[in-house]
Amino acid sequence: MYQAARDVGRRLAEAGFAVITGGGPGIMEAANRGARDARGLSVGCNIELPHEQAVNPYVDLSVNFRYFFCRKTMFVKYSEGFVLFPGGFGTLDELFEALTLIQTGKVKHFPVILVGQAYWRGLIEWTRATMLGEGKIASGDLGLLVCTDDPAEVEGIIVDCYKRNCAHAVRRSENRKRG
Repeated sequence: MYQAARDVGRRLAEAGFAVITGGGPGIMEAANRGARDARGLSVGCNIELPHEQAVNPYVDLSVNFRYFFCRKTMFVKYSEGFVLFPGGFGTLDELFEALTLIQTGKVKHFPVILVGQAYWRGLIEWTRATMLGEGKIASGDLGLLVCTDDPAEVEGIIVDCYKRNCAHAVRRSENRKRG
């Protein structure tokens, strides 16, 4: 997973995106390291915790937060896509926060990509069987997630979505100027 995250970070930086993580060790470090490998901008949104988490050495710009909700706001506000690797409660919190904001139209629809099919399979199956099965979500909500093991697919999804959204924004701007 470390190598896959490093590859995703590198690919996204090469495509012109800043790579923003929680700034900590492990998978976050790998993504920041990949961005650094590609000479891209590597950002760490670090959270103050009781057992202090040090910012990893591959972060170019570190922003410290005391509260999770502030950090999540920054993640969502500046995102063109969310890429989540296997993690714990914090990862799930950020996953469901992003999905809820997209589902309710509070933020623009950006890709939410889960990397590690074996890890995420149970959650996806539960979401389909239980949440959808009991009518807690709509069938279209399942389309808010993509699960893959391929860093090239992650890059392609984010780049394609960004190009489509930018094209729509340019057309809207041109139409306003004409109108």
